[in-house]
This record gives sequence, C-alpha cells and structure tokens, in this order.
Amino acid sequence: MSVTLEFVVPAEAAGDRLDLFLVRQMPDWSRSQISRLIRDGLVMLGTIPAKKSGEVIDAGTAISVRAEHEELHATPEDLPLDIIYEDSDILVVNKAAGMVVHIGAGVSSGTLVNALLGHINALSSAGGDQRPGIVHRLDKMTSGLVIVAKNDAAHRRLSEQFKSREVHKTYLALVHGRVRADSGEVALPVGRDPRQRTRMKTGGIAPREALTKYRVVRRIGHFTLVEAMPQTGRTHQIRVHLASLGHPVVGDNTYGAPAKLRFGAGEEPTLPRTFLHAAKLAFTHPITGAPLQFEAPLPGELAAFLDHVVEREGST
Repeated sequence: MSVTLEFVVPAEAAGDRLDLFLVRQMPDWSRSQISRLIRDGLVMLGTIPAKKSGEVIDAGTAISVRAEHEELHATPEDLPLDIIYEDSDILVVNKAAGMVVHIGAGVSSGTLVNALLGHINALSSAGGDQRPGIVHRLDKMTSGLVIVAKNDAAHRRLSEQFKSREVHKTYLALVHGRVRADSGEVALPVGRDPRQRTRMKTGGIAPREALTKYRVVRRIGHFTLVEAMPQTGRTHQIRVHLASLGHPVVGDNTYGAPAKLRFGAGEEPTLPRTFLHAAKLAFTHPITGAPLQFEAPLPGELAAFLDHVVEREGST
C-alpha cells in the first residue's frame, strides 16, 4: 500500500537534520527505513528530491514522503489471556503491561489481538484486519481492563456508548509530588507534539477537547495515589493531563517522570513501567442492555512497588 505523508517544518525544528525530523514525525518507521526512502528519491523538499539524510531543513519547508507499507493481517497466537468476563457478544480482558493491543507497523505478533484470535474464532470486523474486536485501547505499558467485541453489532453499540460518554472508566495512578486538592479536573485539549510524533501534549497539532477528573486516594510522602476518570478518550490523555498539573505518573519518562526515585538522601531506579492501571469499567451490555461493572486489582508488580513506597515514605 502506497501512501504520501506531508509535513511542514515548524520554526522550532529549523536547523534539524532531515532524517531526525522525519523519525519524530513517523514513529512507525526506523531511522534506517527513512534513510532508504531518502536514498530512493521518495522524500521531497518542496518540489526537489532530498539529497541526503543529514540535510539541514528550514522553517516552513514543505516535505512530502511517498512510502509503501505492507498490508498487515492479525493471525492467531497461543498467548496467555486474563479473561474477566465472556459471553457470545463481548469479552472483558485484564491486559498486562508490556502487551500492545493490536498489530501495526513494526508490530506483527505478541499483541492482545493475536492472543484473542488464538482464543476464539471470530471477532468483530469493524476495526479492520489489524484491530478486529478492538473498541478502545490501552497504552502498551498500561495494564487493566479492555472491552472486546465479538461481532459488529456489539462493536457498533459499544462505540456509540464510548462516543456518548456512557462508558465509565477509572484508573489508578501513582504520581510524583503531593497533589494538594482532594479532587479536581483537567480540561485541556490534547494534540500531537510537533517535535516528537510519539508524544502528545496539551495544545499541539490538531488538538481535541479532553477532560479528566481525578480524586486523591492516598498521599504517601512525596507521592500521591489518585483515581483518574477520563471523560474523553484521547491518546495518552491521563498521562498528559497529570503531567500538566506538575504530577507525572511514576515510571512515565516520556512525560517528565524522573528516571531515579529519591528516598531521603538515597536514589533508586524508577519503576520499569508506568504506574497506571485501568482498574474499573462500567457500561451497558451492547445487546442485552444489562448494566455491567468490572474491577481488576493492581497487578503484583504495582502492588509491591506501592508497598515499597509506603515503607520508605510513610503515608498521610
């Protein structure tokens, strides 16, 4: 499949190398793949083919990339699944941190979709060949509850519930710093980071309305355990919103969490995943109309880490 991607160099990227700029804009492509596109004459600076990967780019330059991606199709794999609920129309799965939800460029196996296809014969087709059954997603390093549709009718009605904000999601997050207010909300639009396409930011490129409510569960020294209730479903929304308050999620180096944790005069490595867990889900069954609620306790590594923080910091 051939696609043409178009970018305009923002002022803050003036003077960058062409290949490094494109790596940030095209997170599914490696630097070597992008260099090959440049060598093959598939990258244009305005109307002129780019000459080399290290070419310096100017603000306002229009860049077009003609790229070809192989069509991907998810295949069944025998992988462990923690199924919380299943009937003839839906499943609710407790996803482990480290598992990608569906296949895509650079990821063709080991995903939740691969595992689901290994468990059942059919999933809804509404998500296409790469993401059958997937109504909503969790980040790779976020654990917790995911709803999966087995047929298109269930998928369509679940999508309508998400769109109308009738699905209620509660996440547990351990953040850096002491959150002062016992509860509150962040209503800041979220868009793509213009300098690094794998990141989101408040504002950013093509920002969309985003709202996250939160409540303090426990203050633990220089950390706070909070419940986050996203009212919208933007990419990285909770992580971006909590970081915007000055309280990044522990382990989330992408959005400002430190690589080392300070306990008194000492330092320790941070958690090797984000301390973000989709703990509760409430929605209406898409076919029967019955109200459904599910909970998933903190996975062992997060529970053990929380105990460790409490031991080192104490709680108030």
